Amino acid sequence: MFIGTRGQRGGGGQGRRGGNRPGAGPGGYCICPNCGYRVEHKVAQPCYQVKCPKCGTPMQRE
Repeated sequence: MFIGTRGQRGGGGQGRRGGNRPGAGPGGYCICPNCGYRVEHKVAQPCYQVKCPKCGTPMQRE
C-alpha cells in the first residue's frame, strides 16, 4: 500500500464514502418509500429528516 508524503494512505482522494455517488449533491429529490410521494431536495436538509406530508414516513434520497 502506498503511503503519501504526509503519512496518508494512497488513493484517489474520493473521501470517506467513495467519491461521486449518484443522486448526491444539491439537486435531486426526496422520495417516500411508503407511498412514492416526491419533493425537491433542499440543501443542508437530509431527506431522512423530512417526513412525508401524505403518510408521515421519513423520506429517502432518490
